[in-house]
Amino acid sequence: MRILFVCGRARTRSPTAEQVFSRWPGLETASAGVSDDADEPVEADHVAWAEIIVVMERAHRRKLIRRFGPALRHARIVCLDVCDDYAFMEPALVRLLEARAGRFLPRGSKPS
Repeated sequence: MRILFVCGRARTRSPTAEQVFSRWPGLETASAGVSDDADEPVEADHVAWAEIIVVMERAHRRKLIRRFGPALRHARIVCLDVCDDYAFMEPALVRLLEARAGRFLPRGSKPS
């Protein structure tokens, strides 16, 4: 399963999620941001590649829909409601991402 994690500038939340879930069997991960100054801006190729798009905030979903509209029809979009209060790979962020995103991922994906 191909999962795109999206936040604002792709500096902390989505890259953390990409790294954490890349270790889960059966998952391919990528991360990008919806802001103009994102380290890795969301492009049409990202959207076409993803089966699930996981956004950190509702505003990110709105920006994706405005920017990519019909191209999103094939992907499921999930919002985790994770605010931008964490550092990259901060243990509290990792735990929160695992708790909130794990329920949307295929059973049996979590590493043992």
